[in-house]
Amino acid sequence: MQHKSKLPQIGTNIFTVMGSFASQYKALNLSQGFPNFKSDQYLIDLVYKAMKDGYNQYAPMPGIIELREEIAKKFDRLYRSTYHPETEITITAGATQAISCIITAFVNHHDEVIIFKPAYDCYEPFVELNGGKTIAIQLEAPLYSINWELVKQKINSRTKMIIINTPQNPSGRIFSKNDMLKLQELTKGTNILVLSDEVYEHIIFDNEKHQSACLFPDLKSRSLVVASFGKTFHNTGWKTGYCCAPKELTEEFRKVHQFNVFCVNHPVQKGLAEYLKEPSHYLELSQFYQEKRDLFLNLIKPSRFKFTPSKGTYFQVLDYSEITKENDVAFAKRLVIEYGIAAIPLSVFNSNNLDNKVLRFCFAKTNDTLKEAAEILNAI
Repeated sequence: MQHKSKLPQIGTNIFTVMGSFASQYKALNLSQGFPNFKSDQYLIDLVYKAMKDGYNQYAPMPGIIELREEIAKKFDRLYRSTYHPETEITITAGATQAISCIITAFVNHHDEVIIFKPAYDCYEPFVELNGGKTIAIQLEAPLYSINWELVKQKINSRTKMIIINTPQNPSGRIFSKNDMLKLQELTKGTNILVLSDEVYEHIIFDNEKHQSACLFPDLKSRSLVVASFGKTFHNTGWKTGYCCAPKELTEEFRKVHQFNVFCVNHPVQKGLAEYLKEPSHYLELSQFYQEKRDLFLNLIKPSRFKFTPSKGTYFQVLDYSEITKENDVAFAKRLVIEYGIAAIPLSVFNSNNLDNKVLRFCFAKTNDTLKEAAEILNAI
């Protein structure tokens, strides 16, 4: 039998490729974005207790109300901007499922969706699957700043959505207050929606503040904010996140969500609802990861890699242009084979595979792992 692929240009993603490559050569894996240390035992105990207490059947479709109430309190505490727990917050099976449902709910055939590259690799396939067209705006290394005049030029009557990611994976840049005001200005008075991917909202450095879409009233009215407990609480395998949006947008989102997964892991939701009652569990995260970023960068100062310190996420981009002129995919593979360390090449996230001679390293690792990584990098 022969079938026409809906994603003919898409192969196995780079995370799977490099993860498998690292495993094959038993390399130190700083490619995939997951911590190699344990989640808080207290949170694990809370989830285990929920299992023992019988919370093992379907949860309510939008998520348990206790968890949605705690999320609403968190937004009020951090941003003075509350979402109604019953009608504006939905628990999802990770952020990627939320992103999929948002695009499916709103993007129609021939609609255009603006994204900023280097971009996390799930946006474009979801747009394509729903018959939309991605309009990519390439950001320039090493600062990855946005030319808002160019964005304005790309907006037209077919523009349905703009996707932003702050702090941004893979570049580690953050959207400034001015960036968000420019976005608000460009979309005001239009029917353009904003998908604001904020999964690293609690991992932001150097005393900067996270500029959530919910902080800007007109922007909030047209935005669907996506977040991730996995990124925040060191348990990416639990695949639990949420989507916050105005009531009328949430209603459309849930129409898709209910048939996509219906509901999300019940005992995990129960554990998270209790865990969120203590704000320090997420308020201390920036300091925790800044210490790891600073340790990693101090350790590799003797190396030939160049860098601009990451502003957020738990990723650091390193420029290898003084080491070799080979393309980043080839160099990333050679690092695994010859040096035993795995990273992610950024060209796969860029328009036309633009190669800036940079690799992305994950520093959500134990200090011993970071020290071992630095020894390898310093020897290259």
